[in-house]
Amino acid sequence: MTTTRMDGMAPHVPHSMIRVIGAASALGAPAPGTAASPDSLQSGGLCAHLHAIGLGVDWLETLRPLAAGVPAQAAAQTGADPASTAENTEVADMARRLDDNGRFARRLADHVAAVPPGSFPLVLGGDHAIAAGTWRGVGRRCGRSPGLLWIDAHLDSHTDTSTHSGNIHGMPLAALLGVGHPQLCDIPGPTLDPARTCVLGARAWEAEERDLLRRLGVRIFDMEEIAQRGLAAVFCDALSIVRADEQAGFGVSLDLDALDPGHFPAVSCPEPGGLAPRALTDCLFSLRACADFIALEIVEYRPELDADGSGLRWVRELAAAALGPSTAWLREKERRYGAANYAPLPAVFQRGEGVWLWDTDGRRYLDMMSAYSAVSFGHSHPRLVQALTEQAQRLALTSRAFSSDRLPVFLERLCATFGYERALPVNTGLEAVETALKAARKWGYQVKGIAPGKARIIACDGNFHGRSIAIVGLSSNAHYRAGFGPFPPGLERIPFGDADALEAAITPDTAAFLVEPIQGEGGIVVPPAGYLSRCAEICRRHKVLLIADEVQTGLGRTGRLLACDHEGVRADGLILGKALGGGLLPVSAFLADRALMDVFGPGDHGSTFGGNPLAAAVGTEVLALLEQLRPWERAERLGTHLIQSLRDADLPGVRAIRGRGLLVGVAFEPNFADAGAIAERLLAHAIATRDTNGNVLRLAPPLIIDEETLEQAITTIVTTLRAFAAKRTRLADSVADLQ
Repeated sequence: MTTTRMDGMAPHVPHSMIRVIGAASALGAPAPGTAASPDSLQSGGLCAHLHAIGLGVDWLETLRPLAAGVPAQAAAQTGADPASTAENTEVADMARRLDDNGRFARRLADHVAAVPPGSFPLVLGGDHAIAAGTWRGVGRRCGRSPGLLWIDAHLDSHTDTSTHSGNIHGMPLAALLGVGHPQLCDIPGPTLDPARTCVLGARAWEAEERDLLRRLGVRIFDMEEIAQRGLAAVFCDALSIVRADEQAGFGVSLDLDALDPGHFPAVSCPEPGGLAPRALTDCLFSLRACADFIALEIVEYRPELDADGSGLRWVRELAAAALGPSTAWLREKERRYGAANYAPLPAVFQRGEGVWLWDTDGRRYLDMMSAYSAVSFGHSHPRLVQALTEQAQRLALTSRAFSSDRLPVFLERLCATFGYERALPVNTGLEAVETALKAARKWGYQVKGIAPGKARIIACDGNFHGRSIAIVGLSSNAHYRAGFGPFPPGLERIPFGDADALEAAITPDTAAFLVEPIQGEGGIVVPPAGYLSRCAEICRRHKVLLIADEVQTGLGRTGRLLACDHEGVRADGLILGKALGGGLLPVSAFLADRALMDVFGPGDHGSTFGGNPLAAAVGTEVLALLEQLRPWERAERLGTHLIQSLRDADLPGVRAIRGRGLLVGVAFEPNFADAGAIAERLLAHAIATRDTNGNVLRLAPPLIIDEETLEQAITTIVTTLRAFAAKRTRLADSVADLQ
């Protein structure tokens, strides 16, 4: 058979234009339901879903079986009604059914082969018999036989003489390999190379088809092997087989009955014990990085069995996982169109669950940073997600021009949890800090009697309270300040951890002392024992407000409900944020008693989104979880173990290991390594974290992390640091030898 390569054809780039062809045929199946699949997927928003992740998508056409006995050209001219299709699989005449399937497969092959150059064909069935046409068309399009990953509960390798059921959707793989009835085998296009063909997920077959594939040399990865080795490892091996000839490219044919019917029942031939949809989705992400991935086929979806729409959603997710933009493409788009105010590490995350993150290549990472302590309860906590989605469906926003039914409940629980009389809800930690500073200054004028325009606020060197113009004026980080002045007056700094410096700095015009009980961005710096309690005493004596910024340290992070609790200090004003939003949306608040908070009257301060019903619902559920789980107890126990384990490891180049609870910093000697470089090395070993000020590596996993997972993290961190030190030593020795 002679084939030609289309002019201009090149291996597919995963983010190129997706051209969709619907194949609305159930001619090969025992029931007609799959014929409705393409229309259902089209109306169900498949294209919109792919477009939303940055893909160009064009639904070219939907092919339907021709009316019995009507030539293709005539049917196209007369607009034959799909309802008048040829005989289905219940017809006893095998020859007629083979003829009907063969005619449809030939038409499909012609249309796939004609997909424009530079595009990626996505074929949506229909039953799996359509594959006899799909992959011959793909082969004609690229000029050679593609590798093919066949994901299926069945082997689909019967012939008309070996079939037990008579169902033609059990024959396409054999036909693509050149074995079977001429109506299916002689479709124009190259036959598959068995050495670059494999089946994944099989768990139901007859001996005849298994023997055929083994005789031909097709590798079968059945569910027993997957259960033993894990899907990720098996999927990797399967890709190595189908990608053996990168110039030829490879495709994936996904029969949805490969999925376990407990998760995905909407198929023609369900088989128990299949793949979990989420696990397969995670594996399909790896296809994004394959420039030789040239076509995808998804078949056997039955919309009439998908009452709740979960099957439709999974089909969209599976397609998006396989076809979405690569990590490199996404990073380039962010670089090109985003402001350069961040320098993210080379990973693009697309999903989080518990303590884990997954990137757009399907790789799993342990989150050892928790979005700067915002994800204390883990990613996508089911109770928090439920609270978010249920409230979003009811009422998300009113502004504070009106009251909502959720805000009073949230405010009451917030005050009760932390022991204050008033709470002012806003969105970000920065907003909460600004709120506290405004409250402190107005209190200074109205209550303390400071002369107008003279109120002063003291903060500490190494602080991080946000990046607004006013708050940057309090920063000792030259980089944060450079180019943004002049800054508001009345802001000054003293050394952190030095209570004597605080007392020396206080004047009659001092309204407040703003302090982090443990500095986070400053390098995970824990002050000397008794520091905070002495500062509280000094502030009381001088009638100065003590305002604790617990945006990073609050809600159990340091082994207590609040970091202030380590010294039994109750601040006059408390700033909360990050974890208060459950890792789902920004929620923050400033808390104080009436004597301070009542300086605000209507119109003095506000926020359109602050205290919105959505935030209030999530925040209320966060506080309920906090009370129920008491995560500070786990944080104290595991944090002590983490710190001690790292200290006992006697790591080279480490100057200090410090912190409280699950807020830990590893400080490196300046001449040993840059903490940012260490963070990047850990990322390569599936540990996600970042460096912070003073050449310090931050270790702050979600508070729900278990002992075993933390132990694995410790092992990886220790191994990585020792390997880095050994490589550095070898490099130094090589340089010395050259000298």
